[in-house]
Amino acid sequence: MIISTTEHLPGHQYKVLGGVMGIVTMSPNVVSNLGASLKNLIGGEIGAYTKIVAKSRDRALNRMKSNAQKLGADAVVMMRFDSDSISRDMETVIAYGTAVKFTDK
Repeated sequence: MIISTTEHLPGHQYKVLGGVMGIVTMSPNVVSNLGASLKNLIGGEIGAYTKIVAKSRDRALNRMKSNAQKLGADAVVMMRFDSDSISRDMETVIAYGTAVKFTDK
């Protein structure tokens, strides 16, 4: 499935099927939280949290693709990510876009 952050896909005409999204909320485990707390004292990247956000992003993208496939889509255009912290220890990532079906096949 083609995923694009642009509206137009060169060489393709399509019809819009509708909006699709994938949402994931994750939290680190106790060990990760302890490591992050210690890292916070000295500064720098908190690797455990970076991994959680990256994993959340991938899962949200896969859920969005799955929802697009259920609609019979060939692609998702205008794809975007959004994220927000629910609390100090929880991060939500949303992948969203417009599912489209090619009409030039």
